[in-house]
Amino acid sequence: MKNITLGKTGITVPQNAFGALPIQRVSLETAVMLLRKAYEGGMRFFDTARAYSDSEVKVGTAFEGMREKVFIASKTQAKTPEKFWSDLETTLKNLRTDYLDLYQFHCADRCYRPGDGTGMYEAMLEAKALGKIRHIGITAHLIAVAEEIVESGLYETLQFPFSYLASEREIRLAENTEKAGMGFIAMKGLSGGLLTNSDACMAFMLQYNVLPIWGIQRESELNEWLSFFERDIEMSEELAAFIEEDRGKLMGDFCRGCGYCAPCAVGIQINNCARMSQLIRRAPSENFLGEEWQGLMMKIEDCIDCGACKSRCPYKLDIPKLLRKNLEDYKAILSGKVRI
Repeated sequence: MKNITLGKTGITVPQNAFGALPIQRVSLETAVMLLRKAYEGGMRFFDTARAYSDSEVKVGTAFEGMREKVFIASKTQAKTPEKFWSDLETTLKNLRTDYLDLYQFHCADRCYRPGDGTGMYEAMLEAKALGKIRHIGITAHLIAVAEEIVESGLYETLQFPFSYLASEREIRLAENTEKAGMGFIAMKGLSGGLLTNSDACMAFMLQYNVLPIWGIQRESELNEWLSFFERDIEMSEELAAFIEEDRGKLMGDFCRGCGYCAPCAVGIQINNCARMSQLIRRAPSENFLGEEWQGLMMKIEDCIDCGACKSRCPYKLDIPKLLRKNLEDYKAILSGKVRI
């Protein structure tokens, strides 16, 4: 496993890192086990966020007493300096540390700049001057915003969705980030769980100067990523053919499962229901055809077209339309009209 340096930060770690969003769904004991096993297996970079419920607490518990041995990144969704400072102090307390290696504006819908009237970039600079953070980063889901961030030269790292489903424009973004001397942190390397071939996912990432943060919730998932510390993987003709076939199936408008659309006014589980057609074909179908999932899918019929989910979707998807399309397909599968 080769090392990668995040731009001009000097942070040099194996090109195989831990995304801590999913550990909010498991117990403290399980999370700590996963995090420590990840460290013991070779991972050194761990990414969490104030928005990930108790994820920070779990990361802090796992690495208490060994802070200098790992790099920890977190994020704030604050829109005001007052909330920025509140989030930062909470994050430091949760992580049981007095500094962050990297602090990022989370899911930014704009490129914060000095003198823009928000005071947000100035807050980052002050936090860095105080030693509370060591490097300034930002995460985005909108390609135009991400491109503006790179062009600004104001940030040390960019975190952006990146997988083998990336468009040519998104690949250029990664390349331009490197040219600008910025680190590129690749989130959603599995496209919200739709990509299931870890060899293909890793081989793709290794072609670029990016740091993938794999969302890990189960020990079996962790074992897959840790296996790359023991065996080399590179893009082969077979993997390239697999990726090309998968791109043909999945490119276009599809839900990545990020969950920013939630909550739904009528209780639809959007982040799974809006991609059921893909999920049901890429995992054991019995997982999604039982009584519980039938009930969840039928709630789509309660959609009131309020538009809230559409306004919150970072990918600008027509979510009500996507939900109804998935429900139509789901019903056809249940009736036997469509085979999977």
